[in-house]
Amino acid sequence: MTDSIFSADYAERRAQVPRGLPLIVAMQGLSDAGGAVSQLEEHMWEQYEPEELLRFNADLLLDYRSRRPIITFEEDHLTDYQPEELSLTLVHDELGKPFLLLSGFEPDFRWEQFIDTVLMLVHEFEVSTTVWTHAIPMPVPHTRPMTTTISGSRDDLIEARSVWRPTTKLSASAAHVLEYRLHSLGEEVVGIALLVPHYLANTEYPEALLVSLNGIMAATGLILSTDRVRDASREFHQKVNNQIAENEESLEMVHTLEQRYDAYMEDQTTQSPLVREDGTIPTADQIASELERFLAEQHPRPGDDSDSPNK
Repeated sequence: MTDSIFSADYAERRAQVPRGLPLIVAMQGLSDAGGAVSQLEEHMWEQYEPEELLRFNADLLLDYRSRRPIITFEEDHLTDYQPEELSLTLVHDELGKPFLLLSGFEPDFRWEQFIDTVLMLVHEFEVSTTVWTHAIPMPVPHTRPMTTTISGSRDDLIEARSVWRPTTKLSASAAHVLEYRLHSLGEEVVGIALLVPHYLANTEYPEALLVSLNGIMAATGLILSTDRVRDASREFHQKVNNQIAENEESLEMVHTLEQRYDAYMEDQTTQSPLVREDGTIPTADQIASELERFLAEQHPRPGDDSDSPNK
């Protein structure tokens, strides 16, 4: 029996990985409101073809009593055993740009050893930025844009996308500690906490995945597929709206949440004029188009007297 923290390590693959790639962390653990992290991990593995670089030793890091692996019983025999896994993989986005993905279960044991190992890997691969997401249930309505709390070293993203900035004590996850250690070492790191409507926290909420993907793209410059997720989000919202419309108490609850949400947002410090209501930043082409329109309104073309007071 080995005490190695890795159960599989593909040294040749590791050696061929380009340096300076972003690292996306998607570990399922303490809080996953709306199934945000589990959806993100599933999306990455289904949409792309991750190449495993190394796999962590579950026998050292996982408490099997609290998170039982899934096995299928088929009539008279057992099939399809699915053990929990935590691995580092190489993935390519929609344009073929490579990035690293650390995904799977959050370690139950040996946090310090695990985090020291990840820090070693960040150094080995000269990771450009580390981004992780998680989700917490909040009294917010699904009828408003999902907001986020951004933490870490990227002041631009915090200013543009962090709506709720509390000072509080909370139960830490391994990813929290990893962010803390990375930030202390001067590494670039971004934590994205999604604020999921509390009444949808136990569902697989597509909007949570969509906001995660958008946040990751903003932090890394990667291009990730969102069309299918966006369609699923619209369908899900329509179903929720239909169900709520049939219940007066639910309607009243959502209306109250909307009022509180709107009042809170109105009371926030005015954001940069380049930041939209949903926290996204327009592209350079969109900014140029808007500037061109503004200048055209201020300086009508010769012969255009549509705004002349004598007309």
